[in-house]
Amino acid sequence: MTEIKPHAAHWGYFDAVVEGDRVTAVRPFARDPFPGTLIQSIPDVVHAPSRVDRPYARQGWLRGERRGATRGTDPFVPLSWDEATRLVAEETRRVRAEHGDDAILGGSYGWSSAGRFHHARSQLHRFLGLGGGYVSQVTNYSFGAGMTLMPHILGTNDPVTGPATDWASITRHARLMLCFGGLPLKNGLVTAGGAGAHEYVPLMQKAAAAGLRFVNLSPFRGDCAAFLDAEWVPVRPGGDTAMILAMIQAIAAAGLEDRGFLERGAVGWDRLRAYVMGEADGVAKTPEWAEPLCDVPAGTIRALALSAARTPTMLTATWSIQRAEHGEQPWWALVALAAVLGNIGKPGQGIAFGYGSINGMGTPRQELPSVNLPATRNPVTTSIPVARVTELLESPGSILSYNGRDTVLPDIRMVYWCGGNPFHHHQDLNRLARAFSRPETIVVSEPWWTSLARHADIVLPATTTLERNDIASSSRDRFVRAMHKAVPAQGLARNDHDAFADIADALGYRERFTEQRNEEAWLRSLYDRWRRACGSFGVEVPDFDRFWAEGHVEFEAPREEFTNFADFAQDPAAAPLATPSGKVELFSETIAGFGYAETPGHAVWTAPREWLGGGTSRYPLHLLSYQPATRLHGQLDPGRVAQADKIQGREPIRMNPADAAARGLEDGQIVRVHNDRGACLGGLVVTEDIRPGVVAMATGAWWDPQVVNGEPLCVHGNPNVLTQDVGTSRLGQGCAAQSCLVEVAAWTGPLPEVTVHRPPPMVPSQSQAAPAGE
Repeated sequence: MTEIKPHAAHWGYFDAVVEGDRVTAVRPFARDPFPGTLIQSIPDVVHAPSRVDRPYARQGWLRGERRGATRGTDPFVPLSWDEATRLVAEETRRVRAEHGDDAILGGSYGWSSAGRFHHARSQLHRFLGLGGGYVSQVTNYSFGAGMTLMPHILGTNDPVTGPATDWASITRHARLMLCFGGLPLKNGLVTAGGAGAHEYVPLMQKAAAAGLRFVNLSPFRGDCAAFLDAEWVPVRPGGDTAMILAMIQAIAAAGLEDRGFLERGAVGWDRLRAYVMGEADGVAKTPEWAEPLCDVPAGTIRALALSAARTPTMLTATWSIQRAEHGEQPWWALVALAAVLGNIGKPGQGIAFGYGSINGMGTPRQELPSVNLPATRNPVTTSIPVARVTELLESPGSILSYNGRDTVLPDIRMVYWCGGNPFHHHQDLNRLARAFSRPETIVVSEPWWTSLARHADIVLPATTTLERNDIASSSRDRFVRAMHKAVPAQGLARNDHDAFADIADALGYRERFTEQRNEEAWLRSLYDRWRRACGSFGVEVPDFDRFWAEGHVEFEAPREEFTNFADFAQDPAAAPLATPSGKVELFSETIAGFGYAETPGHAVWTAPREWLGGGTSRYPLHLLSYQPATRLHGQLDPGRVAQADKIQGREPIRMNPADAAARGLEDGQIVRVHNDRGACLGGLVVTEDIRPGVVAMATGAWWDPQVVNGEPLCVHGNPNVLTQDVGTSRLGQGCAAQSCLVEVAAWTGPLPEVTVHRPPPMVPSQSQAAPAGE
């Protein structure tokens, strides 16, 4: 019998076609104007050979080897759920008693489920918080440096996360859109919490049809769709800040700065102007000064600057721009450029970060709450930026400086992780693996044998979203979706709530964790809580039973156009920003007071340590590692869409024809990409769409480290074996993956087999206890 089940994922709403106990196909949500192809991989991954079928423990850990380099290579021993629950509870109790609550890292970072109840991070933090606390993580890998900076200079992260100036307003009022990092289509098909309407592409198509002039300031032409007819300015990676500062200088030199806005709506223009005009340090930041840094002709820089000063302009930068050394600076400089133009808060103009980085940015929507599991208090106050997890594990007792405070890093003895994979997100994976050898116990809840699961001591098999009921909800979308369970749990997989409830029971606090609710009771409670919250905004939604039967709730799009900071622009005194001055802080006394030499009180140019402008590295190619079009981060990598994109099973790497010819390389060839941090294989794509000197490789290919010819090599093509693990600065401590130099050469040896999509080695159980449910 065929059944159709409404469901959702971060890459879109869909209906699951179910035959017996298998998902055989998926159909896009009928109301989605531009559904993506990623949902087609869902049946492949739900029933993949790489599923974790039952609980396991690392063999060495069971023998008492609590630390060491064998994580990632040890075989696993199957356990029953009773055994796994007992082992996790006993180890948690021991670590808390012997080392304290701050010896446990609650390291759930990742997208996990679009469902808001079975959201792995929320469930784990609830479990750990009620149990005594844990060391937590703040910010994110996507825009961690920027999200730390923006509250200092704009008083909010709305231009980063939304609501942002909507596309209807841009289309009506702007005539020029300068896009640092472009406007990639691929990212517009993904929404945290799921999306019923992918409106990003249709809205951009309307803007292009209306005659909006787009300029793609990126090393990759493909960062703007062909239908935008964008002018391509191939900026050298790492040179964005120099170019933006030079644009400010050109505008000021021409006397075209908006002095009225700078006086009433900003502070610090006198100091920034002295810097760009060369009065502060004797070096004028002219377009001629910037040309050798950003590798853009001075005439082009000046022409764009003067066009922006004379034309209604929207400025935007993707999240990826700030994932580099000194990543705070281009975003700060771009805010300064918007202030100098005086267009912050003008209809359809100003500044935003995130168009082209995620669906929903610029989509008209009502400001309503989303469904969520209420947060649980964490008794431990210690936290680190997510991108600094390696330092946390490898350097207990050292000082980590972040955003004006110093933290003594605790000695982490136990790591819990579910709903994410640091061996996807993090940089310098060989260093991360060494850091992961330090904790005494690592517990991972995971549906698949990812690299993280392979580096765990105890692996708890988690259900996928198709194996449970939930509610999908996102503040960036005007739909809320019922997620109906489609198939039974695969193997002995369990949802995180039930697994943690049993562990909490062994530790004595099941009732506080579950509040005596099962899955259905929780969903009804969360929905009713959300329904009441919507009512407080004057918006009525149907009751739970009707919602569950109909499968979704839809809200009308607002009729009025939205421009961020419009009230502020109209009257800065009556609608001040949440900054110390109430204005845009071109100079921040707060940041200057931190005393960080690399981030003084205003935007500055500082050369990255690793970039093509240095001219001294023995690695002559700049590697950009970008979010893939064929999966979400590492999710769906075993699926048909991602597999069809690979070249001889390896992740593609783009290269300019001139660079390929200089190395005797041809399109489709397998190459070795390397630097001092590591090496990986890739399948070469030769294209004119990437500037010379730059290569680009998507992240998310599951890390498959093997020793080949005596050296460690990711045979699958994970670029994070190459990227450097340093913070953007002490201010933001974001990831700096985009500052990375490499060399590429032909691979001439036998092609190693990719094995990472199969389970790791297993050994027979050391216990005769029957698994629960058998």
